Amino acid sequence: MARERTRNGHRRRVPARTPEARELELSSAAYDLAEEQIQNGTASSQVITHFLKAGSMRERLEQERMEHEIELMQVKKEQLEGQKRVEELYVSALEAMRSYSGFEPAPDEELETG
Repeated sequence: MARERTRNGHRRRVPARTPEARELELSSAAYDLAEEQIQNGTASSQVITHFLKAGSMRERLEQERMEHEIELMQVKKEQLEGQKRVEELYVSALEAMRSYSGFEPAPDEELETG
């Protein structure tokens, strides 16, 4: 399937199928336009300031900090899931010990943890 060319010679893209894809599409177009304006010397002070800040050491460190925070949250989530699994194993072990000692737990009886 060939893509049609628009008046300015650019190829027409297939429309985005998701909001996320559309956002990426628009972001890419905005970056292309900003790059063109910077190269032509027609960029506004806001565009220039945006890219100066985006390329700064402080911004890179901030991005790195956010990545580490995300990793930390993932580790905490995994730890909580692991604790839940350990609690389940303790309950199973206690039920097994009860059955070995001759005490059958009632079908609706639940062991309280913690």
